[in-house]
Amino acid sequence: MKNVLIIAGCVVAGLVIVSCSDVRRNPGRTYMPDMAYSRAYETYSSKEELEKKGIHYNGMPVEGAIAQGDMFPYALKNDSTGYTQSATVKNPLDTQSIDMVEAERLYLIYCGICHGAKLDGMGPLFGGGEGPFLAAPKNFMADDMKAMPEGTMFHSVTYGKNMMGSYASQLSTKQRWEVIAYIKAKQAGAAATTAATDTTAVAK
Repeated sequence: MKNVLIIAGCVVAGLVIVSCSDVRRNPGRTYMPDMAYSRAYETYSSKEELEKKGIHYNGMPVEGAIAQGDMFPYALKNDSTGYTQSATVKNPLDTQSIDMVEAERLYLIYCGICHGAKLDGMGPLFGGGEGPFLAAPKNFMADDMKAMPEGTMFHSVTYGKNMMGSYASQLSTKQRWEVIAYIKAKQAGAAATTAATDTTAVAK
């Protein structure tokens, strides 16, 4: 019996020694292998393979596709005819239901840096000529800008005008109209204040 135990002990010791080898003979099992080894299809790095198969994929949305939750795209083209026709375009949003707090936030982020928080063209990038931009941005409180149709403003924001580039990639169609509504509301408020001041001055 004693010999049997000694032999069994030797066998167990031998198995332990063999199992301590750094050569892994059994890879074992992986729980949920998808979490460790991605099987994702890298579309942007596999265009050559797709081309070999006759699949022409450029990674761009299908022409005419509309982002979820966005409005229909702006129809007028970026030319002189489109710019002229933009004067007849009206804001499709119900201006009474626009969240002006959100519209102001968008304006300050994307427009205020140039046109100023007060819409006076004195944003930090110009700062009365002391900023890095030498050309003065439009003063939205000037008479010519107050008279500019909202459609023309939208056209300019969509395609860019003069030194201002397009903001179509930064702001959705709806967001651009919200910003235009905010500007027009501020202009209307300034005009009402001016009219009230003039009336008071005449009364005195």
